[in-house]
Amino acid sequence: MLNNQEIISKLSTIKSTIVPITLAILVGFIFDWLNFPVGWLLGPMIAGIIYAIAQGTPQPLPRVIMMIGKAIIAIAIAFRFSPETIFLISTYAIPVVGCILITAALSMFKGYLLSLWSGVSRSTGFLASIPGGASAIVAMSEELGADAIAVAILQYLRLLLVVFIMPTAAIFISPAIDQTQTTTLLESGKTSIPMFGNLLVIAGCCGLGIWGGKLLRLPSSAFLGSFAVGLTTLWGAPYKLQVPQWLFAVGLLLVGISIGVQFDWQNARKLWKAILIDIGLVIVLIIGFFGVGYEFYNLTEVDLITSVLSFTPGGIEAMIATVNELGGDTGLVLAIQLTRTLTIILVGPGLTTLIVKRMKSSSVISKRSQVGEPSDWRHTGVRSQE
Repeated sequence: MLNNQEIISKLSTIKSTIVPITLAILVGFIFDWLNFPVGWLLGPMIAGIIYAIAQGTPQPLPRVIMMIGKAIIAIAIAFRFSPETIFLISTYAIPVVGCILITAALSMFKGYLLSLWSGVSRSTGFLASIPGGASAIVAMSEELGADAIAVAILQYLRLLLVVFIMPTAAIFISPAIDQTQTTTLLESGKTSIPMFGNLLVIAGCCGLGIWGGKLLRLPSSAFLGSFAVGLTTLWGAPYKLQVPQWLFAVGLLLVGISIGVQFDWQNARKLWKAILIDIGLVIVLIIGFFGVGYEFYNLTEVDLITSVLSFTPGGIEAMIATVNELGGDTGLVLAIQLTRTLTIILVGPGLTTLIVKRMKSSSVISKRSQVGEPSDWRHTGVRSQE
């Protein structure tokens, strides 16, 4: 039996969950009515930011809400992922690797400028500028000697700017959006199943994907786990499977509101200079990434929408949702984005540590040379007492 205090606590949790989700639904309908690109993601995100600011502190929702939203999006994308996409990315291996290296270099340079102009530490500037894998980067930032709060805010700011700017920019490249489409993979020789059975399959895929992703400790476990389960189910099932558009919108809503309510106004106010500088740098970075995507489009036979969204700096769920609505190659965008994200998670922190150490070493050598000290005590037999 629950005592009165536990009942009150549970009711408070339910209330703090229902209110922002209700607000997200209302704003989502408005954005959808106004035909905003990915309106069911952007609208709830804005609603969450407004709610968090009104409350005075971040109002994180139960983690399961974000996980369910990511799982639904992952299943929707898996049901559009054709086997040919796996072979397609290998066809463009050299351009993909080249573009990933260029975008990584642009991001690191942006981090250097951020630390130089805003006063944050080098490690904070670099980690805050790594595109993609934001949650993993924030989790590792403190161990790498960075300001975890600043990294979280600046990573989150990049995500917001990318999610706001790129879908809107993409709509001008490809203005025709089919709002009534269902996310489906059409295969000849397969029969359809009733929608209720279809939804049961989706629910099973989501549950198994979330559990499996956590068990295997995958980055963005709910998304990647559900995507893998959905892909396996799709290719092995004897039936045509689909995610109806309204369910896809629910997934976008849950992800959008979960991101929005985590906005921390108090901490953001303490980093005004860094935030203002970062806004300008992120916009320039987005333009640079757009240029990379455009060159990929020129070098390959991939359409412009797919090329641009494949190399956008972060916001993988939003980018996939955007290309899904605009009719690009969802599978290729996902494949390139995942390749970039996994590369960044594996290489980014180590590269950041190496660069920071090299810069510190160069700075120490420069200071010693200015005061007439030996630049390398190992060659003089005299160890500095600093």
